[in-house]
Amino acid sequence: MNDNGARYPHPEGWARRGATLKRVHERVLQHSAVPSPRFSVGTAAVFFGLLLSVSPSPRLPAQTVDQLALRFAGMTAVTGLEQAMTDTLLTLVPGSTRDRAGNVTMSLGKGAPKRLVACALDEVGYVVGNITADGYLTLRRVGAPPQPLFDQQLEGQRVTVFAARGAVPGVGAVRSTHLTRGRIGSGTPDPVFTVDNAYVDVGAASAAEARALAIDVLAPVSLAKRPHLYGDRLLAAPAAGRRATCAALAAALQAKPAVRGSVVAAFTVRSLYTTTGLQAVQRLQGPFDQALVMGGVRGARGGGAAADTLVLATRYTDTAVETVSLKDADALAQRLVAWMEAR
Repeated sequence: MNDNGARYPHPEGWARRGATLKRVHERVLQHSAVPSPRFSVGTAAVFFGLLLSVSPSPRLPAQTVDQLALRFAGMTAVTGLEQAMTDTLLTLVPGSTRDRAGNVTMSLGKGAPKRLVACALDEVGYVVGNITADGYLTLRRVGAPPQPLFDQQLEGQRVTVFAARGAVPGVGAVRSTHLTRGRIGSGTPDPVFTVDNAYVDVGAASAAEARALAIDVLAPVSLAKRPHLYGDRLLAAPAAGRRATCAALAAALQAKPAVRGSVVAAFTVRSLYTTTGLQAVQRLQGPFDQALVMGGVRGARGGGAAADTLVLATRYTDTAVETVSLKDADALAQRLVAWMEAR
């Protein structure tokens, strides 16, 4: 075995790209080491104190459905691990709060009828299951696969590991055809790739190097999100339908509708669990006279009232290029405003 092979042992039959990823990490660190002005502690405290005393708290301007959908599509919210996305929603939707289950909710109006509108934030994803001695990550899926070949999207593709100190780029390893050809038997097809076959390379040559990147077991992992706009206002991205639906709800709330009665708007978590975030909203803020639940969520009842369900049409559903029409999402936002105003 040559020196490189001795230094970078790897699971039998898997290609190694660690050196390339190491160079990527080095370049990122070099470019992030930008010198900044130096302030003493006292100077900084006085400066920020003056800034806060003369400046109102920042308020983000309302954004279009297209802008919100593109932004949401670039985020990751593995089911049960949605906090980063809910943090962003709390900023984008002034007046919203996070309940004890992790949902982001906003109450509008008062009195009867009391209605609920909800969209699901989460997606099927992965967490780190183990870190091997030679620095590879193995994975465990969170949520049932929406289609049998769902895990194949990982093979040979860029992924993002959400470590304790920030996002770490990686790649799903690919079996070497030269080392594995013919091992199963002549004329026998290769086994279908599943999450159990997945190894993620983050450029680490040992478990210690992987942990030095602040990666640990149960860190969320997803395909690298690269949302793409094309054609006549079409958006392609993983879970694009859900993201566009939630963007429509956020845009409707930013429009400040003149609500009749009271409306609770909820961006819910854990929709793929048996006990869902939607059920928590129903218990904490129900009962509701009417409910509109978007995104195909389990337990879609309105806390006493049967819920109407709505799902935006998508193409290439449950793939890395799931595509949704932002014209449809824009129309949905207008429909939601009309629904809240009981028009």
